Amino acid sequence: MLCSLAVSSYRSLRDIVLPLKRLNLVTGPNGSGKSNLYRALRLLAEIAQGRVIPTLAREGGLQSTLWAGPESFSRSMLSGEQPVQGTVRKRPVSLRLGFAGDAFGYSIELGLPPAPSAFSHDPDIKRECLWSGEILRPSTLLVDRRSSLVKARDDDGAWTIVTNALSSFDSMMTHCADPRNTPEMLMLREHIRGWRFYDQLRTDAGAPARQPQIGTHTPVLSHDGADLAAALQTIVEIGDWAAVRQSVADAFPGSSVAVTNAGGWFEVEMQQHGLLRPLKAAELSDGTLRYLLWVAALLTPRPPELLVLNEPETSLHPDLLPALGRLIVAAADRSQIVVVSHASILIDTLQQQPDCNAIVLTKTYGETKLAGEDELARPRWQWPAR
Repeated sequence: MLCSLAVSSYRSLRDIVLPLKRLNLVTGPNGSGKSNLYRALRLLAEIAQGRVIPTLAREGGLQSTLWAGPESFSRSMLSGEQPVQGTVRKRPVSLRLGFAGDAFGYSIELGLPPAPSAFSHDPDIKRECLWSGEILRPSTLLVDRRSSLVKARDDDGAWTIVTNALSSFDSMMTHCADPRNTPEMLMLREHIRGWRFYDQLRTDAGAPARQPQIGTHTPVLSHDGADLAAALQTIVEIGDWAAVRQSVADAFPGSSVAVTNAGGWFEVEMQQHGLLRPLKAAELSDGTLRYLLWVAALLTPRPPELLVLNEPETSLHPDLLPALGRLIVAAADRSQIVVVSHASILIDTLQQQPDCNAIVLTKTYGETKLAGEDELARPRWQWPAR
């Protein structure tokens, strides 16, 4: 489980370290930085897939994603005695991402390339570190990457060079992870690859979830919900179908859902109270279909270690949000969950859980901060020096 998340110089996240628990709720006013936090988490996941550099390039390159304000705020700026303005830079230009878990911690630093290149949107990976435990110390460092050099500790604690020719656009996570020299990094990479993100579940008229689908085992709902019928049928056979029925009845009293099979083609049907025939997925409202998509995603028979939901309340009627909240709470028994939301009803439902970690973001002088943050209670975090 992740214990803390650290981001430096990514958009409005100038310098933030957040504590994480089993169930985490990220909320705050519009423009407070919720989406930036979600995107930072996705960037960390892209590292394990070898896609962090292309993803940043599609966002406009490092220059477009860096914190746009001063490196630090003076007291006179914060008091309003002088306008916010640039200061003398003390650190290299860089974007840094990291997390610490109960087993391993990881951080990456991306910076400007040393010489002009045709690939102007591609940053260089300057430093990567993997350590054991929650806090980075010289004694806990397991794998260290500086520019093109990657070294790892062996069983005796001595450093061994893994490679000294790693390209600046390749992560050690994807190119240096092997069961012999860096088993910890291989393990962490596979854990990160199992993280799951949902923020684009389609419910429009042409959404694939509304159409019959070829039936094949689908223990994990796709990111856009295209394989809803197959995912629900997989839960019927190897998952907790009783939980699905309960969740549907919780949101729509007297209703039930089923999956029909016509020559290997699956289709979702929903019997609603008072109707003489079940409605097919193509006939369901956007909100009803989206709720069924969340049921399939959250009651997956193959739960991930980390599940991140971005504004799951979209297209849902407020009356459905308490049921969605209870569904999320149930899923938190099997996965660590991060929910990004600004729906007050969903927020209230989740905050009624005593173990819900409410992360309320605010923005001051363009910088995203944790509302009411106590510096003494902030998770311990140390960025490795370049």
